[in-house]
Amino acid sequence: MNKINNKKQNKINSRWQMSESVLVGVLLAFSGGYMDAYTYIFRDNVFANAQTGNIILLGINISGMNYSASVRYLFPVLSFITGVFAAQALKLKFGDTRKPHWRQTAILVEIIIMLTVAFMGTDMNLIANSMISLACGIQVQSFRKVHNNSLATTMCIGNLRTATDLFCSSVFKKDRKLFNKSMFYYGFILVFTMGAVFGKNCTAILGQWAILVSALILFIVFLCMFLEEEEEIDILRSWQKNS
Repeated sequence: MNKINNKKQNKINSRWQMSESVLVGVLLAFSGGYMDAYTYIFRDNVFANAQTGNIILLGINISGMNYSASVRYLFPVLSFITGVFAAQALKLKFGDTRKPHWRQTAILVEIIIMLTVAFMGTDMNLIANSMISLACGIQVQSFRKVHNNSLATTMCIGNLRTATDLFCSSVFKKDRKLFNKSMFYYGFILVFTMGAVFGKNCTAILGQWAILVSALILFIVFLCMFLEEEEEIDILRSWQKNS
């Protein structure tokens, strides 16, 4: 009987895990595209999320013996790695803690980073880019699924591969479910792109303060996770009362 109850409770927990909801995924993907546009346009043509691009530019500058320029790509890459490490450490250390959830802590750290970067002028671009890449590393490691589908909210290459893989399979197998799933991934790529468009326009108007928009989006995610947690508790209490 206890095993059945535990399975039901785990099913409810999984169903109501807001950190893997479409709403949170959309907000994070939009913010991810926004951050990339902000750093590339305003912060020395450096990518916040697309570390592949940074690594390529790092290699190009090293091969041209332009070592001073290569540094501005090296540090964001190292910061991104540090962010992934920090998020995983947070999960391993506090993964069983319910309040606050470790992902809420990760979002709070991201928000603090964005607020700090907003006060940094262009003379501090290296530090600003490194900090935003740190935040992106935290985000990509902390939020890896949407409705049990593996999905990145700070980059597109993996999502693009998965979407096209599913689309091809849907065509050959004539499977509507696979087609819908492929559109699900393409949809997130579109949201990421929209975030980049919005980021470009906001940066043109707000300059260095434009990153505050990303902080606001992350704060909404933070609040959503709190609201969901209360809903989940009420559902569990109701189910336990009636069982």
